[in-house]
Amino acid sequence: MARWQFAITTVYHYLFVPLTIGLSVLVAVLQTAWVRTGNEAYLRLTKFFGKLFLINFAMGVVTGIVQEFQFGMNWSEYSRFVGDIFGAPLALEALIAFFLESTFLGLWIFGWDRLPKGVHLATIWCAAAGSFISSIFIVAANSWMQNPVGAVYDAEQGRAELSNFADVLTNPTFLTQWPHTIAASFVTAGAFMAAIAFYRLIKAGKEQAEPTDIQAYSKATKFGAWVLIVAGVATVITGDLLGKDMVTVQPSKMAAAENLATTPDDPAKVGFQILPGVEVMPGLLNFLYGTDNIVSVADVEEQYAAQGYMQFDRDSGQWVAGNTLQSSGPDGFKDVLDQAIADGKLSVEPIPNTAVSFWSFRLMIAVGMLAVLGGILLLIWTRGGRVPAPKPIWTVVAIVMPLLPLLANSFGWIFTEMGRQPWIVNGVLPTATAVSPTVTTGTVIASTVVYTLVYAILAVIEVRLLLKAIQAGFPKQLSVSIKDEAEPLSFAY
Repeated sequence: MARWQFAITTVYHYLFVPLTIGLSVLVAVLQTAWVRTGNEAYLRLTKFFGKLFLINFAMGVVTGIVQEFQFGMNWSEYSRFVGDIFGAPLALEALIAFFLESTFLGLWIFGWDRLPKGVHLATIWCAAAGSFISSIFIVAANSWMQNPVGAVYDAEQGRAELSNFADVLTNPTFLTQWPHTIAASFVTAGAFMAAIAFYRLIKAGKEQAEPTDIQAYSKATKFGAWVLIVAGVATVITGDLLGKDMVTVQPSKMAAAENLATTPDDPAKVGFQILPGVEVMPGLLNFLYGTDNIVSVADVEEQYAAQGYMQFDRDSGQWVAGNTLQSSGPDGFKDVLDQAIADGKLSVEPIPNTAVSFWSFRLMIAVGMLAVLGGILLLIWTRGGRVPAPKPIWTVVAIVMPLLPLLANSFGWIFTEMGRQPWIVNGVLPTATAVSPTVTTGTVIASTVVYTLVYAILAVIEVRLLLKAIQAGFPKQLSVSIKDEAEPLSFAY
């Protein structure tokens, strides 16, 4: 039940995070274009998408606060064991990133008619920088759970301790996971902007709106679509690098994701399974993972039974000792873990749920690629300044497109976290040992029900606010008077 609660609150929160990261930059780019060109279309777009960004940001903050409580409520043993390491990036995220983000966002919201254009523009870029810094610390913390580096085991205290914070921030898993997360954020923001602008473009054409409005929506549609396509390519490239890292760091995750139950007859010609048992293109998996040494579920189980947790070197095809925490000796936790298993106090099944890993991995890829395809189609449908005639299909496209990256992100995080099981800290701390020992099942169920109901109410509020802002479109009147930098920008709706 504790895992279910964490999954519900985390997946819900992560619906807003990538959109906040990507949209903050896109809004900053639109405002920059307005400041540099003076084209009022960019100002209209900045105000329009800025309002949508603020609604999403507020919801992200509200749902994110709950995440901070999860570690103390249901996962106190996890917090006790890894708090010295895990707490450092989270503290920095709050002290540096969140304050930077929220402070400058406040200046941006209230500074339109009080700050010179250049200063006001700088505030939205600072807020966007805060979002990026926040993502660095959060993903670094999560990457440490996937590959715990820069830490040693304190036998006297019975917990892990930070030995090198630089190692945490240069974790090989972080160096691939963070760019993949950022690329996916721009996929989300690009799809969001392109779809909404496309919907407003068709509506403006139907209502014979002002040419300036039609031009503005057309610009936003193409801008969002190009961001979506370029970010989609970046997501594929960074995802490939992350997959190669996971083959080494978490071979059990990738064996489950590829549904490889046993060692293939020819390990150098392993195909990709589009469905369970339906394999295509022998050798494709070897190409994707950059190795002829493909690990199966049986390989992982055999190795784990023989030596406990080990990582797999895809280049040499050998099982190797992991980092310090996963090693034997005074600095490693392996001896303590092995002894607990030998004494019968702990049972660890080294393979995650194969069905969840297999399908979440494929749905992440498939749904994400559908979003990119949507971006390509939008460019085709609006080429040459075309304004498509109103059709029900366009409304469907406008509704579905922003949802596709959100689903892909959700499937990606489900795969990331479920594929790490049975470990909450990969190869070190089993999930079963990390739960709060004094919290009852009834308490967890009750709090899960409360969170779910509150989140359902918040979802209704979020959707209604977004739809209201989207339906309203641009302000009916927008007058801008700028004489020089010394005179504050004034505007009126």
